[in-house]
Amino acid sequence: MSQPYDRGAHIPQPGQLDPALNEFWVDNPFEIAPKGYNLSAYERKRTFLNVRGRDFVDISFLTGTDGDADGRAVAVGDFSNNGRQDIVLRQAGGGPLLFFENHFPQKHYLEVSLRGVKSNRLGIGARLVAQVQGQQLVRELFPQNTFASQLPNIIHFGLGPATQVDRLTIQWPSGQKQELTNLPGDRHVVVEEGKSTAETVIPGQRY
Repeated sequence: MSQPYDRGAHIPQPGQLDPALNEFWVDNPFEIAPKGYNLSAYERKRTFLNVRGRDFVDISFLTGTDGDADGRAVAVGDFSNNGRQDIVLRQAGGGPLLFFENHFPQKHYLEVSLRGVKSNRLGIGARLVAQVQGQQLVRELFPQNTFASQLPNIIHFGLGPATQVDRLTIQWPSGQKQELTNLPGDRHVVVEEGKSTAETVIPGQRY
């Protein structure tokens, strides 16, 4: 099922469905009930591991995420400040909140917060492009919020074995383009619009 922001959007079916599994496809989630389909919201949840960008492996049972409670929202963030993103699951039944701590092997990372000057204060709508060992990573800053859930506006770049971002390009909502080079990894930085340097975040300090 697709869930576009535009109720009038038409999204084609991605492939052949298996009727034996009671699979169905609707363009619009508001069409589910009128068309006679039923989602109880208590279907078991699934977690898929991306394998080198080419495949996905179902690790639901291994991670303990395959519960059948009425899950409503998933929020992803670095709650331990260690560069590994954890998951919070908000539920309407079967317990209100579940927290899944990330225990995957530690890799390098860079987290970025923005401070707009000509743009809005939080830099909402900015596009960030990180060049890392010849690879381009693209992020867009929009508030992460879902059902009764919200997280800080922090951009997360997973760097893998790389220890720095070679070049970070920020396209601000104001139209200004900003570039910073050789940003060390394994930290959280604040970038102010128009400044040529980034400030490293110290936990407990106000910015």
